[in-house]
Amino acid sequence: MSGWIAIRPPAVPACRSFQDAGASPLFPPRHSTAAAAHTELQHLCQRDPRVCGVEQTRWTLASLRQACSWLSGLTLAGVHTVLRRARIVWKRARASIRSPDPDYDAKLADVAAAVAAARAQPGRVVTVYLDEVTVERQPTVANAYAPTGSSEQARAVRSPKSNTVTRVIGALNALTGGVFYRRASKITVGFLVAFYQALCLAYPDAERIYVIQDNWPVHTHPDLLTALEPQETRWPWYRPPSWPTEPSAAAIRRWGELKLPIQIVPLPTYASWCNPIEKLWRKLRQDVTHLHRWADDLDALRTEIDRFLDQFAKGSLDLLRYVGLEVPD
Repeated sequence: MSGWIAIRPPAVPACRSFQDAGASPLFPPRHSTAAAAHTELQHLCQRDPRVCGVEQTRWTLASLRQACSWLSGLTLAGVHTVLRRARIVWKRARASIRSPDPDYDAKLADVAAAVAAARAQPGRVVTVYLDEVTVERQPTVANAYAPTGSSEQARAVRSPKSNTVTRVIGALNALTGGVFYRRASKITVGFLVAFYQALCLAYPDAERIYVIQDNWPVHTHPDLLTALEPQETRWPWYRPPSWPTEPSAAAIRRWGELKLPIQIVPLPTYASWCNPIEKLWRKLRQDVTHLHRWADDLDALRTEIDRFLDQFAKGSLDLLRYVGLEVPD
């Protein structure tokens, strides 16, 4: 590799490749190319140090030298040089979370099957991703451009009024990018039933609508399930211990005859990243609620929410790309 030189010069002169380096401590004979050494280091840095016998939770220059025999003759500065040449840098870790769901892969397979069913029978089968978001009266604080060297900066002007919230429920069509939504001050079982009825009216030709959603217990309340056709999912519903397991007599009288053609497809637990509509809510926050100027005019804020979501009512390929869904040919 052009530009490579030995780090410890006494025994090995400058060289242009691993082959030229011979038995140099920096370029041991077992590596035929620089790329091979780079690959070994990259794989090592991605492993847990404890697996390699190093009682640390992250790699340091000293521990890498300890674990990698062909680095043992180098100073810490030399190890740093090798890492830099291997395009390995010291960077801050990113916080992440893993779903504890033991059926994570199987549930994602069910999600993929629901989307495939919609692709196989467009119009007759519809698949949507459903979720709710809360919008507060008070604007959220976020970064914004401002002149350098000045105390001037963007301001989130808040209202002395109570921080009223608006709840938005949306259903993102997995094939078209169309967004069907409703607003409410509170999402209840009755509101969800009404939303499902309106969703069915929005897709009058659909013989089945798959609703992919998280495991919020209200989504599968016994009273709510009374309004839907018998569910075919193989996964048990999660409900708080104090909740009833059977629908109330009032719910049966009110919704028992509906039998809406909706099948619920549960996402893995604690896996919000599996729901693409979460990215739509992120865009809503970026374009509307961050630093908004309607803290004293709740109706104006709600109008802006509607304006933002209405642009996707008839579908949007750009939105599909933005949320990471497959765009049809």
